[in-house]
Amino acid sequence: MINNLQDVKTLHNGVKMPYIGLGVYLMKEEEEAAAAIKYAIEHGYRSIDTARIYENEHVVGRAVRESGVPREELFITTKVWNTDQGYDSTLKAFEQSLEKLDMEYLDLYLIHWAVKDKYKETWRALERLYDEKVVKAIGVCNFQIHHLEDLAASSNEKPVVNQVELHPRLTQEPLREYCEQNDIAVEAWSPIARGRLLEEPTLKHLADKHGKTTAQIILRWHLQNGHIIIPKSVHEERIRENADLFDFELSMSDMNEISALNMDERYGPDPDNFNFS
Repeated sequence: MINNLQDVKTLHNGVKMPYIGLGVYLMKEEEEAAAAIKYAIEHGYRSIDTARIYENEHVVGRAVRESGVPREELFITTKVWNTDQGYDSTLKAFEQSLEKLDMEYLDLYLIHWAVKDKYKETWRALERLYDEKVVKAIGVCNFQIHHLEDLAASSNEKPVVNQVELHPRLTQEPLREYCEQNDIAVEAWSPIARGRLLEEPTLKHLADKHGKTTAQIILRWHLQNGHIIIPKSVHEERIRENADLFDFELSMSDMNEISALNMDERYGPDPDNFNFS
């Protein structure tokens, strides 16, 4: 059971990753983003998830330095973007990300999308970075089962994490089962479905029952399913609320009601039909 904001999941290579982190997607306004990151760290968050395409790696680095919390106590993730994929270009992109973050190493480096005919070479570059110990763990985002199987057939390391769109309208049960069987942690991006489910009747009923918000009900469902989550917000009250998940527990009946909301409905791109250019 996950009992507090600092609880971690031990990945298959032994690295410990916090179950809850702050996502910084679409945080474009620098001062607002830096303030949000520093507030999250002050409130007890220890994981920050960014990406090259978010164009805010430099803000994450600055906020981490200004937070006063030692770098080694934090878990920083970034991702290689689609147009940077390939062996040499991934190595170059990593160096550029590290420079923008102004850090000596990363905790987790991810392939952002499975770019056809490129992700295997990209993964080979990630394996080199892992071997060189400039990144503690490597993983993927938005990989379907067939991508993971294809990668496994020609790689030395398997991903420690698969970060995917995951919420009560898209429960991804076959993919989650595959990842569990292969000791790949599942991390949810868009864990509350970009706010689209906040008025959903079942979730509102459970929120009233537990004296919580619908967002907290959804996030608790994720945690009880063992998912790593990175809810995003620039608002202090919401950042605090998204971590206030440890004074209640969903029953098995509650969990089943939430899982039954699945409609295989994506609010983000389909990994098999995505414009990678």
